[in-house]
This record gives sequence, structure tokens and C-alpha cells, in this order.
Amino acid sequence: MAVVPLGLPAVPGQRPGTAVDRPVGAPGLVDRFGRRATDLRVSLTDKCNLRCSYCMPPEGLPWLPSDRVLTDDEVIRLVTIAVERLGVTEVRFTGGEPLLRRGLVDILRAVTALRPRPETMLTTNGIGLERLAPTLAEAGLDRVNVSLDTLDRETFHQLAHRDRLDDTLAGLRAATAAGLTPVKINSVLLRGLNEHEAVGLAEFALAEGHELRFIEQMPLDAQHSWDRGEMVTATEILAALRTRWSLTPDPAHRGAAPAETWLVDGGPARIGVIASVTRPFCGACDRTRLTADGQVRNCLFATGETDLRGALRSGASDDEIAEIWRIAMWGKLAGHGIDDPSFLQPDRPMSAIGG
Repeated sequence: MAVVPLGLPAVPGQRPGTAVDRPVGAPGLVDRFGRRATDLRVSLTDKCNLRCSYCMPPEGLPWLPSDRVLTDDEVIRLVTIAVERLGVTEVRFTGGEPLLRRGLVDILRAVTALRPRPETMLTTNGIGLERLAPTLAEAGLDRVNVSLDTLDRETFHQLAHRDRLDDTLAGLRAATAAGLTPVKINSVLLRGLNEHEAVGLAEFALAEGHELRFIEQMPLDAQHSWDRGEMVTATEILAALRTRWSLTPDPAHRGAAPAETWLVDGGPARIGVIASVTRPFCGACDRTRLTADGQVRNCLFATGETDLRGALRSGASDDEIAEIWRIAMWGKLAGHGIDDPSFLQPDRPMSAIGG
């Protein structure tokens, strides 16, 4: 049986995965294991214009009622608290599909006006990016990640239940033209559907100057049908890529980045793999998540959430909201526990959590 490294965090002087007591008045978003969250993922909507099979069923999902979704001003206030009081230095806007959020540009302008200014990023399926890329760049967006799982129109339709491949490709070109670089491509390979496209996707990304990241399929589908035995693993992906190129470990320090990267034929081009399941990196995790309805999630796979929307709408001060957020992050577990027999998949699918 394969042994999977746990990727547990370690506090200096403690065994990996050993918690310590929370210091009173601790600054920033620190957890019991010494990890500090500086990367905020903000879901702006749970709505999406695709129906990717690893995320939601073909008929879609019931969307959040509008009165439960944070307003633009509420999103801006919470991000401001995170940046000015809690030490967040990176803000990534996600969905659902964030380009569907009408107030996206106004939110982005407000966030990039903060001091200290956070790095701003967007994860999108690229539909609508052809039109919006110049405006997003002008508003201060630094770069984008675009989801692209196949270059075959029929496979795209089968996977996403929409015929929108041309729109995604146009979005990639527009993002490059607007200077939202390096443009990164996120690809999920599914067994029996597009697993044979690893080399083709990599050739496309390298030719276009994009940075490709393969992502292991995670147990975050609405149908709860994820099967580890059916997942295309990082080892399989790398083996396929090595039939075409020489891959050597990237000497650059990985830090808290989720992707392990490899130099292609000696570099400088790189390809990455995010192996959340088979090669967990929980010990270096620096992320905190805010859902579209104002819930803090201290882990992508958390089964619990902390309500900031309720505190905000009941008149809580910025200091009070910051303290609620600190407490939420302090309770973060050592690891996601996917390999533990007691692991429970989150009730929310990825579309309702945010990438």
C-alpha cells in the first residue's frame, strides 16, 4: 500500500501536527500550529455558466438567495479588515464564476486602492474575459488563472455541458494582451475522459507562454461521487509528461505555493502539479477563505464555517470582526484528513466554496 506524506505543520520545538495555546492578542491570522494566513480567497458568487462534472450536476444547483450574498460594500469592508488588520497580502477572487459578479470591477478598484496594496488575482473559466480583460487590468488586477481541461470541443462539451471552448481560448488571448501575466492555466484530468490530454495541454501552454498547473481531482463535487481510485494522480500526470520532456525539480523555493513545479527541458518554462490528495501540503498552507455569503472557512475541506455576515449586519465593529476571524483561523486542523477513514466531504461543493 502506498504511503502518503501527511504534510503536517510543525511549530518550532513541537512534534509536527502538535497544537499550542493561542496567545492573547495574537496579531494576524495565526493557527495553533504556527501557520499564518496571508492569502485570502474571496468567492464573489456561487453561480457559474458551466456545469463541469467534477463540480456540479448538469442541471446546476440552487443558487444562494440574493439577500444572503454579501453586497459589494460588504465584500470591500471584509477584505479591508483582512488587509489592514489581519496581515493579508494576496487576494484572489473566485466563484462560481467571478466574472458573473456585476460589481467585480468596483470591488477590484477598491481593493487595489488599499494600503498596503495586496496582490490581486482572479480564477475564472475565461468566458467573458475577452471583453473584460482590459477593464480588469485598468482596475488593478495583477493576473489571472484560467480553467481549461481540454482542447477538444466535443470533450469540452461533454465535461462542461456547454459549447464554450472558443470563448475560453479567446479569454486566454485577451488576458495575455491586457498584461494579466503570467497567465496560469488550471487543468483537471478525469479518467476515461481527458486523461490522455496531458501532453497536448502542456504543448499548448508552453507555445502560448502560459504556466500550466494540473490539479488532482478533489472530493468537492456536489454529487459526492468522488472516488480516489478513479482519480488521475500526480504520479501518472508526471509520467505522461516525461514521455515528451525532461522534467527536473524547480530549484526555486516553493514556500506556501500549492503547486510543485518542474523545469521543462532545463527551463525556463515550468509546469506544475497541485497534488492536494496524494502529496498534501497542509503544513505550509497560508490560505483563508470567504464565501459569497460571508462565511469564513479556515480550510478548503473544513466541515464548519464561521459567520462574518451576521456579525457585520448586526453592527459589529471592524475590531470585533477581526477577532472573530482570528478565532476562526486558530481552530484550523493540522491537515485536511482525506486519507483518514473518518474524513467527511464538505457539504458545499467547490462552486459554493470558492477556489
